[in-house]
Amino acid sequence: APQGSLLYLNALGAAFPRALAPHSTALLHWSPGCPRAPVGWLLPTLYCTPAPAGALPLRATALRVQLLFALRQRALHVLEAGLASELHDALAALRTEWPQLAQELALGRLSPQPGLPEGLRGQLQALLTPDAARASELRAECARGFEGIVRRLWPQLDVVVVGSAHGTERIYCDALRQADCQGLPFYCPFYQVAGALLGVNLWPEEPVPQFLLCPDWAFCEFLPCPTEEEPQTLLLDELWEGREYGLVVTAQPGEYRCCAGEVLKVTGFYKQCPLVEPVCRESQTLNVRGESISEERFCQSLCRALGMWPGARLIDYVCAESSLLGDSSGPCAPHYEVFVELQGLRDLSEGQRYKLDHCLQEDFPVYKSFRFKGSIGPLRLHLVGAGAFIRLREALGSPVPMPRVLREEQLLRLIQSSVIS
Repeated sequence: APQGSLLYLNALGAAFPRALAPHSTALLHWSPGCPRAPVGWLLPTLYCTPAPAGALPLRATALRVQLLFALRQRALHVLEAGLASELHDALAALRTEWPQLAQELALGRLSPQPGLPEGLRGQLQALLTPDAARASELRAECARGFEGIVRRLWPQLDVVVVGSAHGTERIYCDALRQADCQGLPFYCPFYQVAGALLGVNLWPEEPVPQFLLCPDWAFCEFLPCPTEEEPQTLLLDELWEGREYGLVVTAQPGEYRCCAGEVLKVTGFYKQCPLVEPVCRESQTLNVRGESISEERFCQSLCRALGMWPGARLIDYVCAESSLLGDSSGPCAPHYEVFVELQGLRDLSEGQRYKLDHCLQEDFPVYKSFRFKGSIGPLRLHLVGAGAFIRLREALGSPVPMPRVLREEQLLRLIQSSVIS
């Protein structure tokens, strides 16, 4: 919505005055089949990224081409990504392909790639010019390692803007803050659900995003949590600070009214409109015996177990219910199959693997009860090789956040093929 973009640009410019300089924003976002529609589309001169680069049919190719154009521009002030996972994957490509990227910068030549039609490659290459000095700088910085690489490559960078920083995307934001993007603030400007723009974050410098729900963007109703026997929906002016609500959305006049599957917490009010933080997605739960462990709370238990694995850093994970595997899950009771990618640790002992199951039992009494009765079997933890989750996101073929609880057998088999222990 134009109003949302104007509010975003006003908040961004107030917090980071250099952010609205022409061609000082690089975009990393895969939007197959359509030119980019970034949050700052009202000022297209902000971007140094060619619009067609994001519409390529293959996600990896689109992100790599956009990364190359971002590397050309040393004086970036804003690095923008549609999803935090897109920035994460683009920087993963930088780690493995920086020698070739440096060569392309030096020669001003775009290499042939899968999913890059020759005609479009020619159009994009016409925008490149040889830059030996920038190529040399890229080689020197990458040779030093990748901790804090973003600020070293773009020393004038002020902020990282991401389209989503909650739910499944939070893990990527945390990983980027700890490694590649050390010292940079992250700003998530909008809250969107089911294709509808519902709220805007007017405070770019705050570490935890909270969104102002705008009453005329969509018609929203709210169900108190926990759900009552005969719940009555509430309107914006009936919400209470500190309480949680399920979201019901009617995006536009004439569209269907639907439960969005999102739970929000009201954190306060701004000019009589509620400020909210996303809490969880109700659809992303583990539920082999009715225990209903949400994606967010499972992640908290996993991170607590991770603290008991010295030297390990979590890169990514998914979890699935064993019924999805059929007979190959073994004869034991239904259980969780957890796949994790770690950095700094090559293997886990049986005792370390049990830590996660133990944390779940401590955090969820219902799960502990089912484990004690034997109706839920021991959790199985698998380590997967580097890049397994990047391939999984490619296989999903959708520019939306990856589900953390897998429901599709085909995707589960793909991640199984990358198991190393």
